[in-house]
Amino acid sequence: MEAKTRSQETAADESTRPAPPALPWSARLQIFALSTATDLAQRRNGTVNRFLFKLGDRQTPARPRPDALGIRSTDLTVDATRNLWARVYSPVAEAAGAAPLPVVVYFHGGGLAFLSASSLPVDGMCRRFSHELGAVVVSVNYRLAPEHRYPAAYDDGEEVLRFLGATGLPADISVPVDLSRCFLAGDSAGGNIVHHVAQRWTSSSPSNNPVRLAGIILLQAYFGGEERTEAELRLEGVAPLVNMRRSDWSWRAFLPEGADRNHPAAHVTGEAGPEPELQEAFPPAMVVVGGLDPLQDWQRRLRRHAAAEGEGRAPGGVPDAIHAFYAFPELPDAVKLVEEIKSFMGSNASVH
Repeated sequence: MEAKTRSQETAADESTRPAPPALPWSARLQIFALSTATDLAQRRNGTVNRFLFKLGDRQTPARPRPDALGIRSTDLTVDATRNLWARVYSPVAEAAGAAPLPVVVYFHGGGLAFLSASSLPVDGMCRRFSHELGAVVVSVNYRLAPEHRYPAAYDDGEEVLRFLGATGLPADISVPVDLSRCFLAGDSAGGNIVHHVAQRWTSSSPSNNPVRLAGIILLQAYFGGEERTEAELRLEGVAPLVNMRRSDWSWRAFLPEGADRNHPAAHVTGEAGPEPELQEAFPPAMVVVGGLDPLQDWQRRLRRHAAAEGEGRAPGGVPDAIHAFYAFPELPDAVKLVEEIKSFMGSNASVH
């Protein structure tokens, strides 16, 4: 009788698990390559085999000449002593018009340990954003874990904002920009960086710095905790890219030695201990949540937490979206997302 009951429970559990998402072959191939490279590169001792990961991480240089979208790019050195740089994407002057463009400072995903601003998917996504959002995109090549643990990535993000305020964009950027309409945006681990950099910037930014945060855009941001959420358990082995083993490895690689996943870098909504309150100047946020993303429960908690602090939230639920769906322009949800981001930016164009 006990065996029958367990069998029934197993069957019930399986019936609540969604089927693997139907994806075009091009997306499946890219996901397979990235997942395989990540699994091969994540060593058990917490280090990364950079050589193996590079086999699946195609790189592309900046392109000073406009591409088919009319977007050109150039690399900008922020701090050579720590190899901190950014890739700047801008429309050609004829397409941009005379009005100053907003600036989107972008932080790529990769579990805080992988990818770069020159990774082909990141480069392609930033080109599309610059073209479709009508913005200058500054894609930050922040330092990676485990070679550079917490808080290196946050330090790098804050330093880029200071640099932009003090130095501005390269002289060969031929379009005017408005640094008082600066948006921070990031996907996955980059969304985590955006949250913490925005918190730092609104707490202690220099009064004479022209950079003002008009809003932040968190695309399926990477947060976590010691608790296993309902979505993590339900989507384990079903959702692509993200699983508990990969996620746990990334937190061990990034967090201080001996810290657990309830560290405030990972767990930001207060249930595990006191969390810093959001400042009055904390900008409006768009928190994008995917229905097939194992991290969705953490993202929804962040949305509720920030709403309780008085910050406006943009609707960002995408019911059938896998983690990183925005990287695949062939997916209809990726097209709709850009439209939502553009609307969010337009509604928050004034200084917050």
